[in-house]
Amino acid sequence: MEPLDRCARPLRTALVQSSMRLWLPWGLLGLMLGGSLLKALAPLPDSYMSSKRNLLNIFFVKLAWAWTFWLLLPFIAITNYCLSRNVLGMLRRLSTLLVGTMVWYVCTSLFLSIEDFTGNCYKSPALDVLFQEHLSKWQCRQGGGFWHGFDISGHSFLLTYCALMIVEEMAVLHVLNTDRSPRLHAVVNALFVALSFLTLIWVWMFFCTAVYFHDFSQKLFGTLVGLSAWYGTYRFWYLKSFSPGLPPQNASLSSKKPNCSR
Repeated sequence: MEPLDRCARPLRTALVQSSMRLWLPWGLLGLMLGGSLLKALAPLPDSYMSSKRNLLNIFFVKLAWAWTFWLLLPFIAITNYCLSRNVLGMLRRLSTLLVGTMVWYVCTSLFLSIEDFTGNCYKSPALDVLFQEHLSKWQCRQGGGFWHGFDISGHSFLLTYCALMIVEEMAVLHVLNTDRSPRLHAVVNALFVALSFLTLIWVWMFFCTAVYFHDFSQKLFGTLVGLSAWYGTYRFWYLKSFSPGLPPQNASLSSKKPNCSR
């Protein structure tokens, strides 16, 4: 357990802070703008990270919501039940994952529809000769053509939303004390460390997307949709009584951290 504690301590200092939840949205927006500016004015040479076949993209980013969902599921369940001892309250907080799944599905479907609606089919990547008979992306690809439309960056959207959601849920550690239960302490620490490294991967791959892929407007729209989804849930809807609610934090609990010894 000691190595895990040594790893978790600096990560808590860096990520489980109200200042992190305050500045991370602006930091992501700054990374997108800075990376896009670098791509436009001084493009970096091709590298391992500029390939869509890099391992982080294949095994993590393409499954970003699945990784976020399945790591947050036990983390939210354990920490919220430990604090409230209320199954219904814990299930209510877990419904944030259903909301997140709906956000992911609706936004990605909308992006695909926009690309389909705004696009045209071409005979080659040079985009010089139109395939007039193919009116959808699916038809175009089936016919061996190349579809070109307004491709809003799904990576910029999803990595923004996932990173912000994880950091918001980590706030529960402000009021959780597992010191009296070594087994629970180890489980919560392991989940926290895994979520922390996942957040770092999301931020790094978000920056790589800004530096290597998509047009500026496509990344801007994707990032703004991710920020809007986070703000609309954690900064607006979750403050209402008819919502899944926010993770338990200092403002709603006493100054003494509750112990979860059973």
